[in-house]
Amino acid sequence: MLTWVVLLFFSVLARTAAVPVSERAAGTEVRDAVGDRLDVVTRSTSTVTTLSSAQLSALAPYTQFARAAYCPTSKITNWNCGEACKANSGFEVTLTGGDGNDVQLFFVGYWPAQNSVVVAHEGTDPTQFLSVLTDGSVLQKNLDTSLFPGVPSSVWIHGGFADAQAETASAILKETKRLISTKGATTVTLVGHSLGGAIAELDALFMKVNLPSNIHVKAVTYGTPRVGNAAWPAYFDSQVPDFVRVNNEKDIIPIVPGRGLGFAHPHGEIHIVAPNDAVSCPGDDDATDSQCTIATVPNIFVGDILDHLGPYQGINIGTPFCT
Repeated sequence: MLTWVVLLFFSVLARTAAVPVSERAAGTEVRDAVGDRLDVVTRSTSTVTTLSSAQLSALAPYTQFARAAYCPTSKITNWNCGEACKANSGFEVTLTGGDGNDVQLFFVGYWPAQNSVVVAHEGTDPTQFLSVLTDGSVLQKNLDTSLFPGVPSSVWIHGGFADAQAETASAILKETKRLISTKGATTVTLVGHSLGGAIAELDALFMKVNLPSNIHVKAVTYGTPRVGNAAWPAYFDSQVPDFVRVNNEKDIIPIVPGRGLGFAHPHGEIHIVAPNDAVSCPGDDDATDSQCTIATVPNIFVGDILDHLGPYQGINIGTPFCT
């Protein structure tokens, strides 16, 4: 009974309490599978832009990386994880880790098609994750300055997400630097779904503040919860402009923890309204257009947790879909 009282309380906060977030009018790019720039997706504070079929198709390789992150290490090490691995057949895995329990599974490798290092993090069971995001375990903390030098003290992060990212940060950064040196990679790409998306979002800033300025950092996440306070998107946007967070239909996870608890998303929302129909939503966590997530899913009771698994333009993500 208590759990449902807590859920109701936090869902009301998510619906009714607005946290001021910065408004931006800059554009963000979507590139195709070989890195060529497609049409610029306009972001403003008042309009949404419908994605073309080419822009939707360009997301598929990242979706498959996020899907692969759920697969057992034994299959990832030899890049033999079924459809997800076949979709990015030239990828070279160089580091795996995590146990899928205390530490989310992850992999690092080199993607020759993009001359990019790729880091992917596993998510978790969405029904269990929802309870974590909507109970009292939402205390915020400052980022560890030894991992995130220069991040303002005004930035506060969900404590559980910060701890999860810190578990693997040093090993992943070491391997990323090695691949940049040995492969000549010019981009680092972070991907993840659900909890893995939250870790990838933090990883994106982590890479930005720890790698040379000539290394391009991009991130593509799926069904990502809110990671930090209102100061988080303001700082993140300034550091990681090449960021996309994809939300599927009435997925509940992207609206929690609630804005009334002091959480806010950065820019980059792409909302899949229906199959073959997606829009780029403006601003940070203030896209109130009827096609964007916070208007489509005003509280957890009108959402659908199954949408968290996809399909993301025909691709489902989660442990059952590692085939």
